[in-house]
Amino acid sequence: FWLKGSAFSQSKRARATTATMQNDEGKIVDLYLPRKCSATNRLIPAKEHGACQLNVGQVDENGQYTGDFYTFALAGFIRKRGEGDSCLNRLFHEKGLLTFSR
Repeated sequence: FWLKGSAFSQSKRARATTATMQNDEGKIVDLYLPRKCSATNRLIPAKEHGACQLNVGQVDENGQYTGDFYTFALAGFIRKRGEGDSCLNRLFHEKGLLTFSR
């Protein structure tokens, strides 16, 4: 049996607090970066399965993809309320990707 204050548990805690994720260049990186809803600026939890993320690519005048894109994330509760289309229309209009002229 292990005691709460034993040397094993203390060394295990010390290793857990000093362990960091580093890439090949030695920079500290995290495994999870939280997303924010583009429509409401709320954080999207990691376990929310109703959220979606869209990458909208930029094209030139010939219709060729330029390699640039805009990223939009929508939370699940926006989609559940049926406001996803209107929120995306507003976001596209703010970025200049959609016009409402006749």
